[in-house]
Amino acid sequence: MNETTDALEGTDQGAVLRPDEIRPVDRGGGAKTIPLVHPGVGARSLINGITIFAPGAAIPLHTHNCEESVMVLQGDAVAVIGGVEHRLKAMDTTWIPTGLPHRFINASATQEMRIFWTYTDIAATRTLVETGETRAVLAEHAKRM
Repeated sequence: MNETTDALEGTDQGAVLRPDEIRPVDRGGGAKTIPLVHPGVGARSLINGITIFAPGAAIPLHTHNCEESVMVLQGDAVAVIGGVEHRLKAMDTTWIPTGLPHRFINASATQEMRIFWTYTDIAATRTLVETGETRAVLAEHAKRM
């Protein structure tokens, strides 16, 4: 057991993850991520976590090599999915197919926004549309795992 996970003795026994005990990883641009399920806790086929957006923060338009689902936990968001803007509130949930350009924006100039995301592959990548740069999603959280 450690500060972030109560492992239930072995990777096949599950884990209890406590986001309030995990220090967020600064991703730059006003976004911080709390990694939750990942190979370090035994995951073999999915990863998830929470990203916190500062007021007005946004992540660049990007694609993934797998499906993604995002739920707004707190705040007001704009999701741009396939070129269409969608206004989202707490508990609204998206599904984004492989390769579809998308981004999330905190619509508030004064309040944080939090999203819970899940990728369907532990080898999920993010490719920035503007530059074509691709990196592993897990690499963004490597300091904490």
